[in-house]
Amino acid sequence: MSSTSSAAAARSAQAVRLAILDDHEVLLDSLSSWINSNAPDFQLVLSAHTWSQLVHSDNFPTDLVFLDFQLTEPVSIEARVRTCRAAGAKVMVLSSLDTREARARALDAGASAFLSKSVPMREVMASARAVMGVAAGEHLQRDWRPLPVGAVTHQRPKLSAGEAEAFTLYVSGLSTVEVATRMNVQYETAKTYLRRVREKYSKANRPASKKADLIRRAAEDGYLQ
Repeated sequence: MSSTSSAAAARSAQAVRLAILDDHEVLLDSLSSWINSNAPDFQLVLSAHTWSQLVHSDNFPTDLVFLDFQLTEPVSIEARVRTCRAAGAKVMVLSSLDTREARARALDAGASAFLSKSVPMREVMASARAVMGVAAGEHLQRDWRPLPVGAVTHQRPKLSAGEAEAFTLYVSGLSTVEVATRMNVQYETAKTYLRRVREKYSKANRPASKKADLIRRAAEDGYLQ
């Protein structure tokens, strides 16, 4: 490898891996072009105009995700933020709906920042640098590959009420201890619920041994709404 190629590879390895989700394709292209031209410390590895496209990409999760607050898809901002956070990504919400309620919903769900789309991109990226300065060195899970060929039409396991509640809480970003507390049950009970969820998905030929796998199953089956 030449010294030029080595230097480029080093810069790429050090850059913040960024994903953008916005269902306005013209705006998505505009954001992507600006970042590629003006923010060499960020590597835009994923531009998605649907939620499904984002979470099923080989490149998800990234270090940071820019989320559009308003999507035409019926997946709430809370579910989208919590899914990204549970997978290991930081989240910044960009919105044309700059209201107190919208800001509170995004931040309460775990977003690191909420910015109006009217803010200049240089300010957006300055905020992104501040967010990622806090998260430097954080371990990220990356096993979010698409389902194997033939597994697109999948069976949704039948979960008990307790299993479904534990599953929903867990993939929303809570630990097993926090799930137990929220459900007002013993830790071992919550742990058993989650073990049964994993076993049922495994029997349906839909692996869910890792938390990233469980989050993906939840997104596929509508538990993150």
